[in-house]
Amino acid sequence: MIEETYEVVHAIDHGDIGELKEELGDLLLHVIMQATIAEEKKEFSLDEVLEGISHKLVRRHPHVFGTSKAGTADEVKHVWERLKMQEGRTSRLEGIPRTLPALQRALRMQQRAAKVGFDWSDTADVWAKVREELQELEVSVRRGTGRQREEEFGDFLFALVNLARFLKIHPEDALRRTNQKFERRFRYIERALAARGSSPEEASLEEMDELWEKAKKQRTRRRGGR
Repeated sequence: MIEETYEVVHAIDHGDIGELKEELGDLLLHVIMQATIAEEKKEFSLDEVLEGISHKLVRRHPHVFGTSKAGTADEVKHVWERLKMQEGRTSRLEGIPRTLPALQRALRMQQRAAKVGFDWSDTADVWAKVREELQELEVSVRRGTGRQREEEFGDFLFALVNLARFLKIHPEDALRRTNQKFERRFRYIERALAARGSSPEEASLEEMDELWEKAKKQRTRRRGGR
């Protein structure tokens, strides 16, 4: 199911409507399959799943389906969180899946904490925290154990997620796009070397660096319309 979900995201990212239609079908198959398995075990039915989400939408959006008023998006979010706590949750962080990608989960936890005022006052403070965590990472690299390095690197990444949040950047999306950029440029190196009858294993680092710069310039020219 996770794999199918990522394929849906891939189709959305590439704006491929035909692929999106197909991948949504694949994902829906898994939803129906899980509901069918549960129904065969007499645990719940697909109708109950649909009824449950319908009731939840109504319950958590009283400003839409009821008489409550919410003038801004932030007010809507505050109402949403308050209602979830009333449903029996014991922590504001409850409900954030531990199986989420780590960057995404870090962002979600920070957002939840920020909603109750546990947050930095401004971006300058976040920059300072990033620098502090980078310094601690550098010290751990020189003097610490492997475990300490891992912990400090995690703290540094967490601080970067905070910075991304303040800069209105989604860290998972940003890293995914950078991954795509790296792949595109490295594939250019492979193709260019193959055209010369060579390969990355046979080429020097200087030769690959030169091709890397060419790949960057090609992308810039396309964006400039030249």
